[in-house]
Amino acid sequence: MKILKIDHLGIAVNSIDGRKNFWTDGLGLSLEGTETVEEQKVTTAFLPVGESEVELLESTASDGPIAKYIEKKGEGIQHVAFQVENIEEALAELKEKGIQLIDQTPRKGAGGAKIAFLHPKATAGVLVELCER
Repeated sequence: MKILKIDHLGIAVNSIDGRKNFWTDGLGLSLEGTETVEEQKVTTAFLPVGESEVELLESTASDGPIAKYIEKKGEGIQHVAFQVENIEEALAELKEKGIQLIDQTPRKGAGGAKIAFLHPKATAGVLVELCER
């Protein structure tokens, strides 16, 4: 498996509009726009930082994964995403190593990326996303 970089940090927020000013006005980052991913019940907003990004995540439904995360843990870092060269090969290698996966096969993510999540039980409680762009 070849990890290319930290792709983004996913931050769960109650409202992108309510939280974006810290990132834009406070830190001077540029908001690249928003995208709703219906399958995941989330709206995302990406703010580039060098070769990586901050991703703000707002739930579009009360039963969505981000809404459930905020209900349990409050707003904050929800996941770290690593860009990999080939996501199918990465998942196969991790499965072979006995690492617990949430996604056995990639699914569609924001920006047309292929994504898959590793189970936090395998990563000391950190939700890890793999993505291929």
